Parts: sequence; structure tokens; C-alpha cells
Amino acid sequence: MEHLQDTILLNNGVRMPGLGLGVYKVDDGQNVYDIVKAAIEHGYRSIDTASFYGNEAGVGRAIKDSGIPRNELFITSKVWNDQQGYESTKQAFQSSLNQLELEYLDLYLIHWPIRDQFQETWRAMESIYRTGKIRAIGVSNFHIHHLKKLKETAKYVPAINQVEFHPHLTQRALRDYCKKEGIQLEAWSPLKRGQLLDEPLINELAKKHGKSAAQIILRWDIQHGVITIPKTTHIGRMKEIADIFHFQLSTEEMAQLDALNCDDRSGSNPEKYDKK
Repeated sequence: MEHLQDTILLNNGVRMPGLGLGVYKVDDGQNVYDIVKAAIEHGYRSIDTASFYGNEAGVGRAIKDSGIPRNELFITSKVWNDQQGYESTKQAFQSSLNQLELEYLDLYLIHWPIRDQFQETWRAMESIYRTGKIRAIGVSNFHIHHLKKLKETAKYVPAINQVEFHPHLTQRALRDYCKKEGIQLEAWSPLKRGQLLDEPLINELAKKHGKSAAQIILRWDIQHGVITIPKTTHIGRMKEIADIFHFQLSTEEMAQLDALNCDDRSGSNPEKYDKK
């Protein structure tokens, strides 16, 4: 990737921007509208939301008012835990589409692996995918055993597995499995909700390259071939995040960052949701 709008090829032939904007915990209404509209104005083409975020309506208004052709944007949403199951997933998808005021989604994900439900949820998503109303379907927060369970009944391999991923949680085994299966890894919380910005090694590399700590981490994502969707509500940081394409981390620096792994999460462990 050499530019904010460069894309990565998914396993069904759809191309997805390698860097996008997440809007988790951004209030609906004018707040999310202004942020998404500004992001699109500054060159972002991938926006990640979810029914659980409660801000799809504001995201949709910003998309509509952006002036950018719909086919140049990549919009993701997700089905929440209490919406899972065959018929309820279909209803949830249509609700998200209505909230966003869109005719189709580029990517639709299962938000968390709810045991005894995610296979039926996936079956519903496959059905919607065949209608052309979703360009790609995937999962979020799936461990290897969840992906193997899904594979038992799935007709389509997930295009994406969106998981927590950062230098303190490098997910090596999961990355290797997804690569073998043709599933693209995508990072949420790439900055560990800001907790990594004081990490000494990251700041040392930032000083060396004349970049910010956030830029070092996001560059690490990109060089690992992981799609990333950092969240920010500040236009200045939005521009900063986008400016990661004109420098490169060395093989040694990548290894140093990998070595920071301590399997520490800032969010929930998916195993929490693998229960009734």
C-alpha cells in the first residue's frame, strides 16, 4: 500500500481499502455526521460502523452529503449479538440498510461468535450475499476454533475476520490460520485504545522516523498486510493517521515491535461470547 485509497483484494474478488475509519462510541447525529463527512473529504473511503454503535443514521447522512459516488466508498456494518439467528439476522441487515439509507453494503460482519447461533447467522448472511445486497461477508472476533466450527456448515469462506490486533496482541496463530484459509485479517483497536502511545520502543521509533507513535503502529499493521480501522474524532489526527505511506519500518524494527506481544487485550475476549 502506497496511498490512503489503495485496496486489498478479498477472497471473492472485491477490493477493500487497507485503511479506514472506525466510528465506535461516536455519538449519532451531528457528531458522527461531521466526523465521517470530514474523513471522506480528507480521502478516506472506508467507514466501519455497526448496529450496536447506534450511529448508522448519522453515518448514512454523511455518505449521502459527501458528494462522492457510492461505488467509490466501502461501508461496513455488523449484526449484533441479540440480533443473531436466521430470520433475525435478515431483519437486522435490512434495519441497518434502512438506517444508512443505502441500497447495499460493501461488507457485513457477525459482530461476536455467539455459540449455537453464529452458524445460522452465517447462513442468513450467505442468503443475503447471494441477492447482491452485500458485496462481501465476514466475521469479527472469531478465534480459530470458531472459524473451524463455521467451516463445517458454511458455503462461503469469510472474506474478513476483524479482531483486536496491535503490538501487545499480535495474534500470530490466528493470522497464520486466516492466511492459510484465505481470510483477510482486519484490526480494530489498533492503538489499544491509546494505551500503546506511551510505549518506549514505539516512541523511540517515532523519534527516529520523525513520525508519531500512532503512525508507527499503523505502519506496522500495514506492513503485516492487516487492514486497519483506527478511530479518531479529531481532524488533525485524521490527517496524521492517513500519512503513513511515505516511510517504511525495517525488518528489524518490525521484529522489535512483534516482540512487544504479551497477549494483552483492551477489549473483551471472544471466549466470553462463546456461551449461552
